[in-house]
Amino acid sequence: MLQLTGKKINLFFYLVLFILLSTQITRDQNVNKNSYMEVRYIQVFGLSEDDNTDISKRLNSLLLKNIFVINKNNFIAILKKNNLIESFTIKKFYPNLIRVDIKKTDFLGITSQNNKKYYIGSNAKLIPVQSINYVNKDLPFIFGKANYDDFVHLKKIIDKSEFVFEEIDSFYYFPSKRWDIKTKSGLLIKLPKQNMIESLKIAQIIQSNNEFKNDKIIDLRVSNHVVTSND
Repeated sequence: MLQLTGKKINLFFYLVLFILLSTQITRDQNVNKNSYMEVRYIQVFGLSEDDNTDISKRLNSLLLKNIFVINKNNFIAILKKNNLIESFTIKKFYPNLIRVDIKKTDFLGITSQNNKKYYIGSNAKLIPVQSINYVNKDLPFIFGKANYDDFVHLKKIIDKSEFVFEEIDSFYYFPSKRWDIKTKSGLLIKLPKQNMIESLKIAQIIQSNNEFKNDKIIDLRVSNHVVTSND
């Protein structure tokens, strides 16, 4: 009986040992599996090499996170701080690589704040001119404390008209939320707050008419009224 009891004890001991080892192996497998799916690399494309590197470093906080749970929202808070970014897409390459493709904002104009010059992006954000390696002197200058979303909207309206944006020298924004446009030929167009597309069509017709070739001002501020002047 004592020998039989000893066999039972040994059997019980090996059974417990087997369960412990199996549990440890399963735990190790799960750890290895989770580690296998951790983000190890984040590649950034679309801007200059320096800007891509800077953004990549800012995204280091997302490294070692599970690639399945990371989504676009994890990137928004970090990427929205860079005013050069118009939009971006995220691509996952399993098991551990994420690629960020950035669409750079277009420069639509130049403005000044506190004696510093800024580009106005198509994302309605300001980019310091000194932070860019080149200066585009052909862009129009925007005077006044404009709402830059309004300026981007005006640019889209102009693009829908027969007016050529590249022929505009400057914009003047007024507190009443109204715009004046000055062309590179020296013509000043005073736009109304409403119906700007129709007003631009009228201004284009007048500008193309030789009878008004000496006029320097086209005033369209009053609905259904056109005033021209050569002063």
